[in-house]
Amino acid sequence: MLEPETVRTIIRLNQLGWGTKRIARELGIARNTVRRYLDAGGPLPYRTPQRASILHGHEAWLRERFLQHRGNCDVVRQQLEKELGIVIGLRTVQRACKPFRQELEAQRRATVRFETAPGEQMQIDFGQCRVRIEGESERVFLFVATLGYSRRNFVCAFRHERQSAWLTGIEAAFAHFGGRPQTLLIDNARALVERHDWVRRHVHLNPRFEAFCRHWDVAVRVCAPFRARTKGKTENGVGYVKKNAIAGHAFESWAALEAHLRGWMRQVADVRIHGTTGVAPLERFAQERAHLRPFTGIGSFLHTRELVRRVNAESCIELDTNAYSVPWRLIGETVTVLVQGGTVSVEHAGKEVARHARLSGSRGRSIQRQHLFGGCRESWQPSRASETAPAALLRPLADYEALIGGAW
Repeated sequence: MLEPETVRTIIRLNQLGWGTKRIARELGIARNTVRRYLDAGGPLPYRTPQRASILHGHEAWLRERFLQHRGNCDVVRQQLEKELGIVIGLRTVQRACKPFRQELEAQRRATVRFETAPGEQMQIDFGQCRVRIEGESERVFLFVATLGYSRRNFVCAFRHERQSAWLTGIEAAFAHFGGRPQTLLIDNARALVERHDWVRRHVHLNPRFEAFCRHWDVAVRVCAPFRARTKGKTENGVGYVKKNAIAGHAFESWAALEAHLRGWMRQVADVRIHGTTGVAPLERFAQERAHLRPFTGIGSFLHTRELVRRVNAESCIELDTNAYSVPWRLIGETVTVLVQGGTVSVEHAGKEVARHARLSGSRGRSIQRQHLFGGCRESWQPSRASETAPAALLRPLADYEALIGGAW
């Protein structure tokens, strides 16, 4: 390849009447080179030499393996050596598979919209933002629930994102919609999911959240980790609440914020034309309402706590630092503890084995004699000396004076 300035010199000399032989001799280049640039009329683009690749003819095989192993070129290289006997470097495989990487990325990003039947699913999520309340910037946690069919939203504000906020928000959403869906779609929040084995697709729910779902008779679906768009209706809903209901607003008090959200749901969110359905959520909700299961007649789970405890060696279970006795035969066993109002009930294998009045203080003990071994052994209690000693044990001070001599 000649420099552009040299090519322009060749063209200029040729225009002055110089022949190709004289130009070649003057510039010290080959005569055929001069002819080539004169024929082209200027600089020539660089052309990569076409060399036969060792992978030529194996493009279909490479594409199949590349997509099969989700873009892992090192595995493809190992299979090349094992199946085809081709030993090459990793970089060569990466260059050969470059055309297929765009196809793989398109497959990853491709999403099929999943529509649910009326009353089938409710998606829930939390978002957070800074809000000016009483003149101070305060972090507010927004619980957002979205019905899958109608896209009707429910939102309420909390000061934290602990498990109690999740459960309170879900029950408030049930009350707002006037019924329960069949399924809750959640992400992998630590308050709800203890462990999610995404390889085996095995989910370990938080025991209290699992008891909450049993109480309300709703199933749970958990999104795959790092794939939040699985519940995109709520993800979009959280962003909608932040940008539409909260952005640019300041509130005199927390109560004013809650009142604003209630009015916003009624006056804005419920009556807007939804971008996907093309219908106002409230209008579409009229069709979904009949498919929601009844909400009334079931007590709030927050008034009933369901816990799992192991019976210790003293034949007791611990609850809020207090100890409650259970039959001694259950030592070492796992039992279910139900706390409702002022009563603590203990169940094993689906049967109630103990019932106690709930202790109000801390580090107290509620022991029933029939729960102890033999029905008569009680926990040790320190004895208190009698406030008044028996008269026979009292002796006048004069006797001590006569014994040791002297006087007081």
